[in-house]
Amino acid sequence: MPTSEIRVSARRRPLTPQRVLGVVLLVLILGFLLVPNVVVIPMSHGSERFLQFPPKNLTLKWYGEFFGDADWRAAALYSLTVASLTTIASVVIGTMAAVSLTRGTLAGKKMLTAVTLAPLIVPHIVLGVALYLSFTPLGLSGNVPGLVLSHTALAVPFVVLTVSAALYRIDRSLEMAAMNLGASRFGAFRLVTLPLVKPAVAVGAVFAFLTSFDEAIVSFFMSGVSNKTLPRKLFENIDFDISPLIPAVSTVLMLVSLALMGGSTMLRRSGKREPNS
Repeated sequence: MPTSEIRVSARRRPLTPQRVLGVVLLVLILGFLLVPNVVVIPMSHGSERFLQFPPKNLTLKWYGEFFGDADWRAAALYSLTVASLTTIASVVIGTMAAVSLTRGTLAGKKMLTAVTLAPLIVPHIVLGVALYLSFTPLGLSGNVPGLVLSHTALAVPFVVLTVSAALYRIDRSLEMAAMNLGASRFGAFRLVTLPLVKPAVAVGAVFAFLTSFDEAIVSFFMSGVSNKTLPRKLFENIDFDISPLIPAVSTVLMLVSLALMGGSTMLRRSGKREPNS
């Protein structure tokens, strides 16, 4: 059957109670997830000192207060620094781990994979306590190196998953052909494999950056009193301030996340158009 006929027949599938129920459940779930985010945006433009919805008057002064306050700027810069360093470390470690797990013949590969992906399953409060107790005697608590190492442990699984998925789609005969022509194993990876998985590496980098930039629980344990990440300062200020400044900061974080996720989607689509990927 031609592809066009398959598409037409798919569009003509009758509506069944199961399909209608599935659509209704999907709409309800999406609404439950999106409505709080949509509400935050107008609240960040309220002119009153306290939170109101809907706001009586609209203003941008809270965004100006956020960008004009030295403490908020310092927290944002600190988060950007940690997230950037975490992204670099996660991409290098995660890519090497993905290559080892998909191309190597390691003993206990399943166990290594489970250990690598464990931060996705273990609650962050447990990881925060464990990292604090482990890093404090080493002098890695309350500084950039300790926080970067902690966030890297959380971000590496995302890089491993995205890069591994891309490696499984690549024909290994391309690497073997490069090595038969005289390239070393590293040379074959650098000249053949890496260009093919480059979009996946970029997507993993985006996820690693967002994991670090939005992380709050581990940051409570690992960041210092004077060096606070933006999510930590945001949650601390909620205890003392309920002005529209809080949703303004949340909106900025949300916009950064949406922009990066949009970029990762474009990279993922470009990766699908790559030949032999």
